[in-house]
Amino acid sequence: MGRVVSPLEDLDEAPRQGDEGAPEAWIEFDPEIAPAAAQLERGDHLVLLTWLDRADRDVLQVHPRDDPNRPLTGVFSTRSPDRPNPVGLHDVEVLEVDDARIRVSGLEALDGTPILDVKPQLGRAETR
Repeated sequence: MGRVVSPLEDLDEAPRQGDEGAPEAWIEFDPEIAPAAAQLERGDHLVLLTWLDRADRDVLQVHPRDDPNRPLTGVFSTRSPDRPNPVGLHDVEVLEVDDARIRVSGLEALDGTPILDVKPQLGRAETR
């Protein structure tokens, strides 16, 4: 339904979480999906679901934050992007809406990452 447009292109240089220095990025919707973004506005807080297309789907356990001093842990207990079903979950804030594009903060996804869905954060949806 769309993709991420971001200056982040290298997984090794991307922050691990959106609140750890993620640059502003754009969510670009496919033209036929653009009407679904109607009523989104600056200041809205969204949950963005992405497909982490560059993730290693064979990984079942990791050392959290790639720290070998931490015990090997099942990926379902971590926020590792490498996992059997690599769905990304991102809390973002809308900075600007421009037709089929939305500029957001707090998005650590790489450039070109496919977008699966966009939802208002809980508590915000009840007012709409």
